[in-house]
Amino acid sequence: MPRFRPILDTMPAYKPGKAVTTSDGRSYKLSSNESPYEPLPSVVAAIAEGARLVNRYPDPGAVELTEALAGRLGVPAEHLALGAGSVTVAQQLFESVGDPGVEVVYAWRSFEAYPLLADLAGVTSVRVPLAGEDHDLDAMAEAITDRTRMVFVCNPNNPTGTAIRERELVAFLDRVPEDVLVVLDEAYREYVRDESVPDGLTLYRDRPNVCVLRTFSKAYGLAGLRVGYLVGHEPVAAAVRKTIVPFAVNQLAQVAAVASLAAEGELLERVERVVKERTRVREALIAQGWEVPPTEANFVWLRLGERTMDFAAACAVEGVAVRPFAGEGARVSIGDPEANDAFLAAAAGFRTS
Repeated sequence: MPRFRPILDTMPAYKPGKAVTTSDGRSYKLSSNESPYEPLPSVVAAIAEGARLVNRYPDPGAVELTEALAGRLGVPAEHLALGAGSVTVAQQLFESVGDPGVEVVYAWRSFEAYPLLADLAGVTSVRVPLAGEDHDLDAMAEAITDRTRMVFVCNPNNPTGTAIRERELVAFLDRVPEDVLVVLDEAYREYVRDESVPDGLTLYRDRPNVCVLRTFSKAYGLAGLRVGYLVGHEPVAAAVRKTIVPFAVNQLAQVAAVASLAAEGELLERVERVVKERTRVREALIAQGWEVPPTEANFVWLRLGERTMDFAAACAVEGVAVRPFAGEGARVSIGDPEANDAFLAAAAGFRTS
């Protein structure tokens, strides 16, 4: 019998958001924080043209995409590292710091992949409980020891949607030792409208131990192609590039991301529609009597405790798939108006049942 690492016996598998369908065909997937919009025609055309080259390996350095990103973000190309989605770039970071006895600090609950990636890399997770629905940055700073190599700060936080303001984040960064890497996970940055929430790209520039993670999966609508990237100083970006699987960012992903950057104006109009729907959904939930924390992402969070799975089941009856975290709460993505209305009706029905 083959022998495997003992951690695999106890490590739970990642649970993606699921879809549900009623007997009459209603199906609204609000469980994965995906864009509700299909790719723009110009992006589809680029993908179709790129398909002519799938008999060839993709550019391993993704030079065209790297240069396009560097120009768009105003950063040196050598400060960029790409991967198959930002979660894979996060995995590359864990692998870059992973040694026996190493600790990685992050808030909990936060992005559910963090503990899985930590276990796979053989590092010790230090989970710092949220303060209400927000990061407890003081407690996170106090959790840093001489064994800490990396700290993840998910901003806005997944699944609560809450965001950290600039003054608090800068004060936290000032407390982190220079040899500890701070990863600002900004997968939902494009949805932020609170001007007091900082852009991580303005913070990393004079801090060699700070880097930023972003993705094309959410606002850019390329979840099915998997493109993510890191922005950090050269030693950080170089370490991540060393841990990438060769050709991880495929040909179609590269051309779609380049085309998406070229069509960014149209894409951000779609983002604005999602933001407006986010406001409408949150206000409607509050009017129903729910407590809903302010959110700067493309989802809302309901703290439901022991009612969480019952709530998810009630939504499923109406064809609405949400993302439940048993015993804690449910994260609900913002979809198109029809999907959002179906969710609001399900939430209202559960509230009065």
